[in-house]
Amino acid sequence: MYRSRPNNHRGDSSFAYYCLESMAATNSAFSIRTATVDDASTILGIYNHEVATYLTTTDLVPRSLEAQQTWLSERSGAFSAVVAVDGSRGPVVGFASLSPYKERAAYRTTVENSVYVSREHAGRGIGRLLMTHLIEVARDSGFHSMIGRIEATSVASRALHEACGFELVGIERQVGRKFNRWLDIAVMQLML
Repeated sequence: MYRSRPNNHRGDSSFAYYCLESMAATNSAFSIRTATVDDASTILGIYNHEVATYLTTTDLVPRSLEAQQTWLSERSGAFSAVVAVDGSRGPVVGFASLSPYKERAAYRTTVENSVYVSREHAGRGIGRLLMTHLIEVARDSGFHSMIGRIEATSVASRALHEACGFELVGIERQVGRKFNRWLDIAVMQLML
């Protein structure tokens, strides 16, 4: 099931397959499905914990349940949110989505990913399962490039992106401020 990691170069689609193969054995207990408005409360709990405690998101104010429900109801197609669940109908343990990278039309072939896993389930391959799903959706939808914008000191997020074939393409220096500190943002890219 496991294989050595392929050489990293742009356009090497084997990266996503490496990502998929290397997590398949550990993720048989988890499945992915499209998120519904009924998942809003659990997603909100995962997200707001990150807002209040970590640098995973640059949001400073927790979302309301109404805002989370609206966010979910407005997403469709390739931009639908998905959740990882324990078993086929178990509790939500993580969520992910694609978003347009920029509003201007020239950027329409590039998407940005977001992946969040509950802290209680971190380190169990759920982030990799969600990311692999997003990569497949992006490819199937005809996108050319996927971007991950990550707080630069987030070792786990950077490792997840690297494991799935993303390359570091730049660092945005001190572009945000949270918890009384400046934030650098690592920009990672996968050519689809």
